[in-house]
Amino acid sequence: MPVQAGKIVEGKVTGITNFGAFVELPDGEVGLVHISEIAEEYVKDINDFLKVNDLVKVKVISVDPKGKIGLSIKQTVEKRRPAPRKKFEISFEEKLSRFLKDSEERQQGLRRNADAKRGGRGNRRS
Repeated sequence: MPVQAGKIVEGKVTGITNFGAFVELPDGEVGLVHISEIAEEYVKDINDFLKVNDLVKVKVISVDPKGKIGLSIKQTVEKRRPAPRKKFEISFEEKLSRFLKDSEERQQGLRRNADAKRGGRGNRRS
């Protein structure tokens, strides 16, 4: 049975390179899992994630006319939903509002200090 894009199958890692891992599929064909398709996180060294002869679940993401098969491991893993925000966390808008308020207060303090060093405003005699 030929492989079809979108199908999830189990395969065996047959080789590892610096750009990806070769996986033999159940029908005997071999596809490539590019390094960017190994895991959600940054993968510097594939050997930290895979070893030769590992059994892995892969998703067929492409089959080109020449027969090259593109595979993905990370697309077989369900993405975790972000945890609900806790009530004590503040929103970005609130953080921005606090930052602007603090910034304005600091600017006023700096202006007062600079004016005091210059002798104040309007206190010059002609």
